[in-house]
Amino acid sequence: MTATAASPKPAQAALLRQDAAVIGLVGLAHASSHFSHLLLPLMFPVFMKVFSLTYSELGLLMSIFFVVSGIGQALAGFLVDRLGARPVLFCALTLLAAGCLWAARAQGYTDLMVVAVFLGLGNCSFHPVDFTILNQRVSVPRLGYAFSAHGLTGNLGWAVAPVFMVGLSEWWDWRVAYQCAALLFLSILALALWQRDALSTQVHRAAHGTAPQASALAFMKVPVVWWCFAFFMLSTMTLAIVQTFGVSILQKMHDVSFTAANMTLTAYMLCAAAGMFVGGFVAARWPVQSDRVVAVCMTAGAGLFALCGTGLLNGTGTMVALAVTGLAIGVGGPSRDMMIKKATPPGATGRVYGMVYSGLDVGFALSPVMFGGFMDRGWYGATLVGGALVLLFSVWAALGIGKRTVTHR
Repeated sequence: MTATAASPKPAQAALLRQDAAVIGLVGLAHASSHFSHLLLPLMFPVFMKVFSLTYSELGLLMSIFFVVSGIGQALAGFLVDRLGARPVLFCALTLLAAGCLWAARAQGYTDLMVVAVFLGLGNCSFHPVDFTILNQRVSVPRLGYAFSAHGLTGNLGWAVAPVFMVGLSEWWDWRVAYQCAALLFLSILALALWQRDALSTQVHRAAHGTAPQASALAFMKVPVVWWCFAFFMLSTMTLAIVQTFGVSILQKMHDVSFTAANMTLTAYMLCAAAGMFVGGFVAARWPVQSDRVVAVCMTAGAGLFALCGTGLLNGTGTMVALAVTGLAIGVGGPSRDMMIKKATPPGATGRVYGMVYSGLDVGFALSPVMFGGFMDRGWYGATLVGGALVLLFSVWAALGIGKRTVTHR
């Protein structure tokens, strides 16, 4: 009788250990993806000096990265659903390591373009891989926390990259920094291979007699999938403004020092990470109302963004408001991922997440082009207000997703 009563506790402990292992491994992989986003731009000053490149040439490198990543992300979802998430993850980490090794031996602009392609291909598959593993391997009560950890580790990957790459470049050499980055990716790959059992996923097979192509593409006929794509594209455009123009806007509008402006960008990322930690508890507490949680958080972020654009705040106030914007948007992150899970048709996790998250790359590619014209004309405040309006459009998209998944509530 005693043994029977005690038996659920060891089972629960084993399940907790399994969930923790899966969340940790996927979080580490996601951190490596965000780490790869900054591998090229962090070295732009070096490339300009060593290879005599222009800003336009450097900008094209990032365009190549995001175009390859965006197209690849949509296609990677099909591979994940057909082959499973694990082999695609192994391939992604190998490509990132290869890109870093190519960068370490780069002799000119052509080599850097090849690096951008390798890094884009390596980065493209992480979201369909990560969410397929999390949705299949983590117990339902802990999914909100899993999505929180996933977003948190991504932001930490952004935060670690400057310390890692710039620090090693100053200590040794920029080529050594890329070699060490390759070693880092290979170390993560070795850990993933060692813990491969925790990363295995089931492959969804089409029903007998169903045309494989038709079955694989059926999810694209579901309107809510495109609403999800629109949400990610719109919400990312605001983040792109912060990352691309935030420092310049603070300097131009309030004569903030370069160091203080960069610290504000770092504070934004750290606040977003803290928000995602809190957001995990929010998503676990209100999983059914995820679209409404997202709408509230994005509306708060849009209000703060617009306030910064009005010029009513001084430099310090604007820096604080921008950092708090990251907190507001971060809290909605795990609920955002829960919202996408509810909108995903059965057996199409990889494809849907691949297509939906390619909206991130589209947003990152469109925003600098759209708002770069504002910046060239000196419309710094209008750039922030424009970002707030775009974020409000993402609120509309989130509520649209909620209406189209009401049957799942």
